[in-house]
Amino acid sequence: MKKIKGKASNTTEKEFVFEFKAGKHNCVLKVPLLFPVQENISDLHGRLMLLHKIPCYVENELKVSLSNFIEKETILDYDREAELALQRLTMGHVDVNQLANAWTSAYVETTLEHARPEEPSWDEDFADVYHELIHSPASDTLLNLEHNYFVRISELISERDMELKKIQERQAAEMDKVMHELGNTLSDHDVNAVASQHFDAQQVLENKWVTELEQVTCIQKQEYQEWVIKLHQDLQKSNNSSQINEEIKVQSSQLSEPSDSGDRMFEEQPQMEESFTIHLGAQLKTMHNLRLVRADVLDFCKHRRHGSSGAKLRRLQTALSLYSSSLCGLVLLVDNRVNSYSGIKRDFATVAKECTDFHFLSLEEQLEEVQQVVLYARAQRSSKQKDQPELPRNGSDDKSKNVERNPSNILPGEFYVSRHSNLSDVHVVFHLCVDDNVRSGNITARDPAIMGLRNILKVCCTHDVTTITVPLLLVHDMSEEMTIPWCLKRAELVFKCVKGFMMEMASWDGGVSRTVQFLVPRSISEEMFFQLSNMLPQIFRVSSTLTLTSKP
Repeated sequence: MKKIKGKASNTTEKEFVFEFKAGKHNCVLKVPLLFPVQENISDLHGRLMLLHKIPCYVENELKVSLSNFIEKETILDYDREAELALQRLTMGHVDVNQLANAWTSAYVETTLEHARPEEPSWDEDFADVYHELIHSPASDTLLNLEHNYFVRISELISERDMELKKIQERQAAEMDKVMHELGNTLSDHDVNAVASQHFDAQQVLENKWVTELEQVTCIQKQEYQEWVIKLHQDLQKSNNSSQINEEIKVQSSQLSEPSDSGDRMFEEQPQMEESFTIHLGAQLKTMHNLRLVRADVLDFCKHRRHGSSGAKLRRLQTALSLYSSSLCGLVLLVDNRVNSYSGIKRDFATVAKECTDFHFLSLEEQLEEVQQVVLYARAQRSSKQKDQPELPRNGSDDKSKNVERNPSNILPGEFYVSRHSNLSDVHVVFHLCVDDNVRSGNITARDPAIMGLRNILKVCCTHDVTTITVPLLLVHDMSEEMTIPWCLKRAELVFKCVKGFMMEMASWDGGVSRTVQFLVPRSISEEMFFQLSNMLPQIFRVSSTLTLTSKP
């Protein structure tokens, strides 16, 4: 045994000796090994067999002998190091108190029973308190307070829209006067100066209202959370909850429903719906609910300022299931940019701002976090691709170039998730990225949008989303090229794919009953709706049907 120069002081070389017979000859194998042995014994044994051409009939014997040798010498090294440590301790070369503190710290950090309990966060405490209160007689008081805050925000938004409309009308009149004088007393430079002044004035007004709405939202959120905590503490101290519920009363004027209200007329727009019950599975069948609904996608998100009893019940159901294993999700089709500045994303952001979210971050803050995650994921993916050899990409060159051009964008089929407590019927929104290809009539089951639906359903299974609303035609608005044959072909494809994905759910979540709502645009005709409602039971082999159809 000798120490290796240049190595660590505790690295030693020992000779392994193995004797065996090969016919009439006695053979001896001598191999130097470095201790402590860092290699896998099976790998070391295999290399010895290959390099030294050891006969196969002594393979097991060599492995046993090698294992015993390594174990024995390792124990001897540990004993030798322990003896040296004890000698240093007895000779006073080691501080006993420092050693005891190190042992105590290591034991406490690695032993679960001595670990410090996790400090509860404010969000977790508030979630527990809210869940308890919303399932108590105080639920009506909570909903009334939320409605009060919603009315306040709605009034501010109405004032903002009114001021913006007035300034736009005034600026339009001023611009008309300037254009009439163009070429006479005014030049193009004067027109540009007036347009610049109008733009600056409008920006100042918009920024002023953005700041005011943010301040009101922050104040409402803080007041609401503090009030919920205080109410919970008071309920724990007092058994008479009816007296505490009298602390906040909703004014009758705020809850009154005027006879001539644009919001009221909006609520009474007809909605067609048909429900089905299906049983899927080979041996263990699971019951699921399917719905075919004709409505706008944002109808599942909007609150009603002058809501009916049905709207209030839906809001109560959404609040009751906020912290539960029965969440409601919605698939929103968006473009490849993670923002809220255009199209359906802007409309959704407008709806999300109409009511303060008392439980989660605002939509803008959530999108900022998503943006950071996308950038990090793109950086990780590009670094891995650089380490790998070049492979033919076929048709993915355009997508790769698009990502390289703007790494903050997402690809078709990818999606990001936002959480909400201030929407009428939805807790989770899946923002699925689609491109213009979904408007063509030649997509297949391997299209990114279809595969994105599959991944969304898988996330629903792993995160307790038991109700999911899916755009059946993979579009939110109808256009001229979307004829009846186009709609039937697209609906058949989505129905069959979703059925296959639901069959897979049994292996994902053990067969939990779920509700899938297929959403078609409100602009679709009644004839088309009934054709789709006849197609669905044929594809899913429906067990029973419940028709809930309201006509104008």
